[in-house]
Amino acid sequence: MTEPTADLARALVAEQFPHWSHLPVEPVARQGWDNRTFRLGDELTVRLPTGPTYALAVAKEDRVLPLLAAHLPLPVPAPVATGAPSADYPHPWSVRRWLTGNTLQDSDIDRTECARDLGAALTALRAVPAADGPAAGRHSFYRGCHPSAYADEVQLALHRLDGEIDTAACEAVWDAGMRTVWQGPPVWFHGDVSPGNLLAEHGRLSALIDFGTCGTGDPASDLQIAWGYFDFEERRVFRAAAGLDAGTWARARAWTLWKALIMIAEVSGSDPDGVQRRILKAVLDDPLDSD
Repeated sequence: MTEPTADLARALVAEQFPHWSHLPVEPVARQGWDNRTFRLGDELTVRLPTGPTYALAVAKEDRVLPLLAAHLPLPVPAPVATGAPSADYPHPWSVRRWLTGNTLQDSDIDRTECARDLGAALTALRAVPAADGPAAGRHSFYRGCHPSAYADEVQLALHRLDGEIDTAACEAVWDAGMRTVWQGPPVWFHGDVSPGNLLAEHGRLSALIDFGTCGTGDPASDLQIAWGYFDFEERRVFRAAAGLDAGTWARARAWTLWKALIMIAEVSGSDPDGVQRRILKAVLDDPLDSD
């Protein structure tokens, strides 16, 4: 399948939803990995999954987004219509309500208030009744499971990066996470709480988007943004607002370590933008018992 384009989105809308065919279609400035997103007029977006695995999230989001929206303090995308595979595009796709705001990367935001608001939003997410939520697994790329699901990738990355990073410190962080498990019942998690999936407006956090990897299980993976975006003081505010026990935060560090290591190792240790190395440094510099 070729890369989803605005022309493809325009053709799919004209074919399946002709009442919207007069609306302009333009790509959004910040694109994700799992989907290509296009603005449809002023009030809608078209989201086209980039592969069959990501396409599985369309039906899941259609089902869970209205449920979550009723409980969360921040807006989430609202499903409007679901497109079908066509001769030119082999996956289901979605039309959603447009949410105003810019991603955190493109926003001038009060970061301390953002930390507090995001922690509160994740606390509210965990409180949503989880009985009918999708259990963590392959559909969530094992977010919501124990981080040991990726132990082999951590070991391989540490082997590849030996001599370039402090592997002993990495092993200590990983070991601390491996010694803990989620003790409570399964709770809702987002699965990809990252700056690109958070919108801000007027200097405050305004929406949480892209629930393609959501599910129910261990919420530790949702805390990775603590080291991926916030500085030390902001992280303390986020931790206080998000709550959770020390073991969950140890697993969250392990999740963050895993992601940084595999991203650095995938580019032969170069990490051209230095982003993952900065995240790795934040993980290793943060005291294991910090609160």
